Amino acid sequence: MPSSILEDIPFAPNCVLPANTESELPRLLQVSHAREPEDFESFWKETYQQALQVDPKPALSPSNHKLEGFDTFNLTYTSYQGASIKGWLAIPTAHPIRRGLVITHGYGGRERPDTIPLLPDAAMIFPCLRELPISVPEMSLEPCHHVLRGIESRGTYIHRGCVADVWVAVTALVQLAPQSEGRIDYVGTSFGGGIGALALPWDDRLQSGVLGVPSFGNNPVRLAIPCGGSGAFVQKYVHDHPEALEVLAYYDSSVSATYTKKPVLVECALKDEVVPPESQFSVFNSLKGPRQLFLRQRSHCEYPDLERENKSLLGAIREFFA
Repeated sequence: MPSSILEDIPFAPNCVLPANTESELPRLLQVSHAREPEDFESFWKETYQQALQVDPKPALSPSNHKLEGFDTFNLTYTSYQGASIKGWLAIPTAHPIRRGLVITHGYGGRERPDTIPLLPDAAMIFPCLRELPISVPEMSLEPCHHVLRGIESRGTYIHRGCVADVWVAVTALVQLAPQSEGRIDYVGTSFGGGIGALALPWDDRLQSGVLGVPSFGNNPVRLAIPCGGSGAFVQKYVHDHPEALEVLAYYDSSVSATYTKKPVLVECALKDEVVPPESQFSVFNSLKGPRQLFLRQRSHCEYPDLERENKSLLGAIREFFA
């Protein structure tokens, strides 16, 4: 790859380019967003307004999970369409609250808050989005079932509720830590990266976002590439029910990215057998505001440089939020 092309890419600080960057990156940077439904914008703005009317009535209880420099609480709040969402709230003890973070998760849900705090002065909310552990443990759906829940129509697809859960989490965070209002940011990886891309442009309370290996980007491209994880189940379903592509068009994170003008750091992998790199890059390539790219060798697997890249990513995220 010519050095001039590399110089034009807004790489995140601390990003050490993988050895195969020159052979893979030019192609991936050409992947654009999918076709946009005519009422995509109005659909999401209407959903946001509905979520904004929800009073989450957050309830806290003591948590056994420890996070150095923070008091941690178990959290329950009421979300869009009456869904009960569980998670955690972490309040800094060594610093005054100056900001807030909404931190989601991958398709496995989460069993505890993160063990390494991203920012020492941030009140952090860790919601477990609807129908994933731990929010509804007695009926939590495996990724193969969750990703297909309500896919028959755009109004019933479960990802609509998951995006709304993020917006209601912002409301809950402001109620619980009012000092965070005006400086709240989003962090999500894989499933959470895709959901975040869908949530970011419509909620002005979210100032910026970190999207790690985001899913749901350019669904026609994504579903044409063999992959594992939830994508494999969507591929099979769409093969049998091609009309589902019309529903998925409203849940395409690359299309949503075209409406995002706020700063975003996107972590993309050159190799990924779960979320195709083409899908990830379609999100980064479609963003309209300030953006940074953190490039890693692989994702959703173990590999020799994993720990080093994770440490570099943590540094890049902290600098991005500085």
